[in-house]
Amino acid sequence: MCGIFAYLNYNVSRERSYILQVLFHGLRRLEYRGYDSAGIAIDSSSSSPALPAADPEAPQSSASAPLCLHPQPHVFRQEGNIESLVKSVYQEVAPDLDLQESFNIHAGIAHTRWATHGEPAPRNSHPQTSGAGDEFLVVHNGVITNYEVLKETLIRHGFTFESETDTEVIPKLAKYVFDRTTEGEGEVTVTFSQVVLEVMRHLEGAYALIFKSRHYPNELVACKRGSPLLLGVKELTEDGKSVSAFDAFPSANENPKELFLSSDANAIVEHTRKVLDIEDGEIVHLKDGGVSILKFDKDNGELGGVLSRPASVQRALSVLDMEVEQINKGNYEHYMQKEIHEQPQSLKTTMRGRLIRGGSCKAKTVLLGGLKDHLKTIRRSRRILFIGCGTSYNAALAARPILEELSG
Repeated sequence: MCGIFAYLNYNVSRERSYILQVLFHGLRRLEYRGYDSAGIAIDSSSSSPALPAADPEAPQSSASAPLCLHPQPHVFRQEGNIESLVKSVYQEVAPDLDLQESFNIHAGIAHTRWATHGEPAPRNSHPQTSGAGDEFLVVHNGVITNYEVLKETLIRHGFTFESETDTEVIPKLAKYVFDRTTEGEGEVTVTFSQVVLEVMRHLEGAYALIFKSRHYPNELVACKRGSPLLLGVKELTEDGKSVSAFDAFPSANENPKELFLSSDANAIVEHTRKVLDIEDGEIVHLKDGGVSILKFDKDNGELGGVLSRPASVQRALSVLDMEVEQINKGNYEHYMQKEIHEQPQSLKTTMRGRLIRGGSCKAKTVLLGGLKDHLKTIRRSRRILFIGCGTSYNAALAARPILEELSG
């Protein structure tokens, strides 16, 4: 289990120091999801021009754009807890950075890790990169079960790997898709979301992902399959104050706003209560101050060598029913006591987006992301093993007789 977080400010000036604070604080809210290493990625400059690509067959920057690259971002990765990352950035890097530099538009991503593939070390921390130049960066929560096959394929195509993670195949696969799509073209028409859709087509497992790319500056793309992910929206006035009456789903316009992506509402609620629970198979594209949602369809792949363009999905924002104080210990003596008393609400939150009601009250379905592709195998199983330690072991003991009775 890991925590992923992203912050995008649009048409509202934010200094680099403020952006760093938002990213670091978002990670602190998610530290319960992992704390053996952490990392962030931010832009290097708000004013540097796009750089020409090194050769005529190199990837291009954005739809119908000339061959060029946005300046390489700053990527910071550190072993240890989040405070170790904060200390390393401010003590070792900040003297060479202009913390007062302002960004009218900026997209930053962050990650806190609980190691599953590879020891805690900077090379195994996120964001993981597509290679030299950091053309594509990815933060990931979950597991890619077919990463070994993808890794072998990418190595045959000339990619080299530096980490032991399953995640590294994702940004490299994004670069491979982008390079193949734009090869030999005078301009590129493939969108960021199309690249991510094609990447998803090759991934197996449960995951939540946030992509950042030099080819698509000031854009973010997020997607999920079986792992939690939320979008938070905060509309602002021209002087940077929050608009409390904001209810509409954001479309591309010049209105100042801040957008957040997070594994958990804990990292969003202090900024805004307007959120969207991203559903399995959805791709969320943040661009030009707007949010577009596409639905992944594995059967609708490339058509004649051109990446498919799925239709947008219309969704409504919901309101978080929680206070900032709920994140903290509150009146309880310790966090375990708090978690015990919060179990009913935690169960409700866990099932949000998994119990789906159709056109009538009787038309209901249950969506178990990450499991639905394996239901036939589960039904053939002769036994189920619960593996846990400490409190999780006690929970397994309690659940065993209930599951035995329900399943026969």
